[in-house]
Amino acid sequence: MTQPDPGVGEAPMNAIKRARRYIEDHHDEPAALVLSQLVLALETEHSFALSTIYQLDLDQFELAIDILKEWRLDRYYAGKAKLFDISLQMAALQAGGGTQP
Repeated sequence: MTQPDPGVGEAPMNAIKRARRYIEDHHDEPAALVLSQLVLALETEHSFALSTIYQLDLDQFELAIDILKEWRLDRYYAGKAKLFDISLQMAALQAGGGTQP
């Protein structure tokens, strides 16, 4: 789903926010159910039949793909934050003479 060019001072809406708004505004449509199932599967790490996104019209299909892209990027940053946290713990333990994080 392509976003119109934002106005001055406006940032484009991210896919997670667009999906939330779509689901809220179209909760009675099958596409909202598919998008919500995709998000739940990503969050809970349960399986999701990827073929269901092919039932979506082009705009919602592109939104589903954008959700996947953002989710992957967010997981990368979450992993990086965890790595930084454990690295800080190790540094603190070394400074204090400990052996476990």
